[in-house]
Amino acid sequence: MIEQRANSFLQIIRKSQQGKLKIYLGYCAGVGKTYQMLQEANRLQKEGVNVVVGYVETHGRVETEALLSGLTVLPRHSINYRGILITEMDLDTILNLHPEVVMVDELAHSNVPGSKNTKRYQDVEEILAAGIHVITTMNVQHLESLFDTIETATKVKVRERVPDRLLVEADQIVNVDVSIEDLITRMKEGKIYVPEGITSAMANFFIADNLEQLRELTLRELASQIDFRRRDHLEDEAHASLDQVMVCLSSRGANCDKLLRFTSRLAGRLNRNWYAVYVQTPSEKLFGSNSTNQNILSETLRLAQQLGATVFTYKGEDIVDTILQFAEEYRVGHIVIGTPAARMSLWKRVLGRKNIAERLFWESKSTTIIVFDTRVNKEQNTPESKVKKQGKPAQAAYFDIKHPLRTGKVVIWDNFIDWSVALKELIQAACETVPNLSVESVWEKIMVREQQGSTYLKEEVRFPHCRIEGIPHPLLVIGIAKAGVLDSSSGTTSKLIFLLVSPAEDPNIHIQIIGYLARFCRDDILVKQLLESKTPADAQTKLEAWDT
Repeated sequence: MIEQRANSFLQIIRKSQQGKLKIYLGYCAGVGKTYQMLQEANRLQKEGVNVVVGYVETHGRVETEALLSGLTVLPRHSINYRGILITEMDLDTILNLHPEVVMVDELAHSNVPGSKNTKRYQDVEEILAAGIHVITTMNVQHLESLFDTIETATKVKVRERVPDRLLVEADQIVNVDVSIEDLITRMKEGKIYVPEGITSAMANFFIADNLEQLRELTLRELASQIDFRRRDHLEDEAHASLDQVMVCLSSRGANCDKLLRFTSRLAGRLNRNWYAVYVQTPSEKLFGSNSTNQNILSETLRLAQQLGATVFTYKGEDIVDTILQFAEEYRVGHIVIGTPAARMSLWKRVLGRKNIAERLFWESKSTTIIVFDTRVNKEQNTPESKVKKQGKPAQAAYFDIKHPLRTGKVVIWDNFIDWSVALKELIQAACETVPNLSVESVWEKIMVREQQGSTYLKEEVRFPHCRIEGIPHPLLVIGIAKAGVLDSSSGTTSKLIFLLVSPAEDPNIHIQIIGYLARFCRDDILVKQLLESKTPADAQTKLEAWDT
């Protein structure tokens, strides 16, 4: 106990010798991070603080450049790289001048080869170590632990990434936020990128759905950091929590990077320390002849440290026993493992053998076991998958994925109608827009799905749906039955029907539209108004008004 308190005091001493770090965090370029950072620089300078601008990227924005007037902007250091002169932040000048505060834009930036450090955040760490305070900017997508999440959400691989520990160890984090609509308006007005880059940005990364997901991730990250700081002040640092997180690593494990990022996010949400543990068995030498496995393990352990884990390597006869002993000693409440590399043979099953995951389930006590899917997709990067990707049908321009209700067809029945009759009429309307798509094929797919169980978005709002291969875009038809639709087989009635047929090649579209329709159906007033529509055009006007 005395030793723990001594170490805690040592951390306080070391912290006092370092500079303070403040991060302006945003969800995308153009929200105003640099602008607010320079506003603070001007305020600090007026208070008599010695402030310099170590590096700033204004991207030609007039309002941002105006804030540099009166500030000390340090000249950049030039490096000749392959015959091209590239400028970077001059780290040595900052350290020699030793100002009180330095402004450093774009924390996630990668320095040009030949620089002292590979990454700008490493420059910042040197500045902090010298006792100089740093105010910097970054976007949430550059967090290392969010790499897989960002790629899944936006289909973009973020190349420049920052270890999560910088955000965790920052003394202050400021969320710079604007509405999606205002940000897109600023983009169109040329206030974010130069004119020649606007079209490309608007068509790829800079789309509403991406921005909404990034904004949500930013707010969640900020909430997590606030909660972390609140608990850190409330809990006694001398007492370790009883619910730490550990991840089990293997030198031959697939997708270890995704496993580590998942565990990092889990530990962050739980506000717990986390450990990355590798157990070397007698049959597997840490520095064996297999250089491939050795390199994979080295990279895995390096990434674990970068993500903020405490890394342990053990030697043990039995992997499960070693893991459970570690969990007990370090008060672990959550154990994360990847899926087994191979299925156990039937003969071993007959003999009662169990894989590592199964043994952990049976032998652990009061511990949550999480099996993260680390299996490699067999179709990934194969010639067949490339052909399949290249042959993926393009989405027709007239169907707006972001606003499906604007382009969906509407059918109205004034009189009572049978369910099967209504469904065939909706399918017929859907198939009219796609050549060679037969009503029978869609009907068959819908029936297979209906036999598994009917889907309702809410009471009296039925949702028949399926996925069809080869169609170029989703097909959405809305049926409004003023007198009602009766399904005689189940005795259920409905008044509103959403028929959705989407391309089987892209399941994400199907899921996205389902979520969109579910949000629409939560608006009881609009659903009621829709049922009162006299014509399809009248109904479409109401749908578009809600979707604006």
